[in-house]
Amino acid sequence: MKSRNSLIRLKRFQVDEKRRQVVQIEMMIAEFERMAAELDEQILAEQKRSGISDVAHFAYPTFAKAAMARRDNLMESANELRGQLDAAQAALSEAVEDMKKIELMEERDHMRERTAQDAAEQDELDEVASRMGARSA
Repeated sequence: MKSRNSLIRLKRFQVDEKRRQVVQIEMMIAEFERMAAELDEQILAEQKRSGISDVAHFAYPTFAKAAMARRDNLMESANELRGQLDAAQAALSEAVEDMKKIELMEERDHMRERTAQDAAEQDELDEVASRMGARSA
């Protein structure tokens, strides 16, 4: 039993760790997307300021080009993180299933113990009742 309790604690720790990883990746994706949106706003503002929106134009603002490159890198990183997120979510699901299996085994063991204890108590009561019946007869 003690080893199973340790195993349950370990599985719960693993599930918590996997949840933290999933949340962390989701937060990173959201942050990258937020930063990319800010860069989009800066690019549009720079294009309005310069009056040039054609990237191929020789006088297109250098800042806008650099911001586009940063935005594209952020979006690429966010897409890569989505792949990691899928893997982390799959690992979390697997860890939750493992934990549930162990918890169900533990619950079954407790039910068996309770049933055995109830049977022992009933046997004891039957014994007391048979003694009392023998005395009164």
